[in-house]
Amino acid sequence: MSEKPVKSILFVCLGNICRSPLAEGVFRAVLTERGLDGEYTIDSAGTGGWHAGSAPDPRSIAVAAEHGIDITAQQARKVVARDFERFDLILGMDRSNVDDLRALAPASLAERVELFIGQAVGGPRDVPDPYYGGEDGFAAVYRMIRDASEALADRLAARASTPFSGQASSTM
Repeated sequence: MSEKPVKSILFVCLGNICRSPLAEGVFRAVLTERGLDGEYTIDSAGTGGWHAGSAPDPRSIAVAAEHGIDITAQQARKVVARDFERFDLILGMDRSNVDDLRALAPASLAERVELFIGQAVGGPRDVPDPYYGGEDGFAAVYRMIRDASEALADRLAARASTPFSGQASSTM
């Protein structure tokens, strides 16, 4: 990844109704807890447009609400070409999302695409899609997203002295 400061982040999953809206809401909450509200532009989108205009899945809304996070105002949208210029960091929830994003990205901007959990653990790991499962899957996804959001916030805070290595994407 380039030396350019990260000031805008896009979270991406398949339909933008389960994982990425939850990641957007959780990461906003982490930034607020750290007194960094307004420091970053945060959004979410899907690689597919099937749910465009829809609210997040009720199970994502519920698990977020259990942790004091309101994501009810979010609306699903599909990734568009200008997202690759608008966002400094584009985080796919799984390797399939990352592959799709890199295929869509202009070659000069593909480096902005990373695997979200890779930001937390330094290696490839997917956030599983909980759509076809039960509420326990959404709770597990929430915990993964919360941990990764904390790690991402830590890395952004340290970024002034240490640029992202891109290690998560280099293993793919």
